[in-house]
Formats: sequence, C-alpha cells, structure tokens
Amino acid sequence: MARIAGVDLPNKKRMEYALTYIFGIGLHNSRLILNATGIDLNKRAFELTEDEAALIRKEIQENYLVEGDLRKKVAMDIKSLMDLGSYRGLRHRKGLPCRGQKTKTNARTRKGKKKTIGAASK
Repeated sequence: MARIAGVDLPNKKRMEYALTYIFGIGLHNSRLILNATGIDLNKRAFELTEDEAALIRKEIQENYLVEGDLRKKVAMDIKSLMDLGSYRGLRHRKGLPCRGQKTKTNARTRKGKKKTIGAASK
C-alpha cells in the first residue's frame, strides 16, 4: 500500500484517481503530478515502486499545499474573514451559507436540524 502525504492510497485504483484521495489534489493536479514525474496514468497504486512513490512525494512536497497545511490555511482564511467583520465572515460566524444561496426553504446543511417554533408551547 502506497503512503503519500500521510494518506494510504487505495491499491486497486489507477494512480490518476488514487492521488485524488489526498486532500488538496484533484484530478487535474493528479494528472499534472504524474506527467511531471513521468509515471503512467494507468498504473495501479500497488504496482508503484518505492522510487516512483518517492518521486511523487517529492513533487507534491515541493509544489503543492496538501493535507494538514492546506486545512490550516483554509481555517486561518475563514478566521481572518470573521475577524475583519466582512459579510462572508459574519455568515461563517452565524453558520449560514455565505455564497448567496437562499435560506428560506433550503440551507439545512448549514443551519442544522429544524427548530419548530410555536407548536411546542401548546
């Protein structure tokens, strides 16, 4: 089992898709990494040699922000929005959608489970 950037890659998947299991690497970046290292896109993760795995690790470490560092950066960016008091920061603080979606009927993912008002007092 190949372990890259602290993530165990699934053995049976093609490398092109296996690399997308790393937070911060999508399909496009995965293809760019494999092309830069010269590894075949169709190669399965269990067929990867140690040298090839080391090449991929080196490429990701030098050119990409992934996993813990990326999560930390995203959290810091959101925190700075909240500290600034910007509209997006206020929406994050209240736990509401901050990209212009309507909230009258949808937005249950952000708002949480329904809180019925009025019926409970009877």
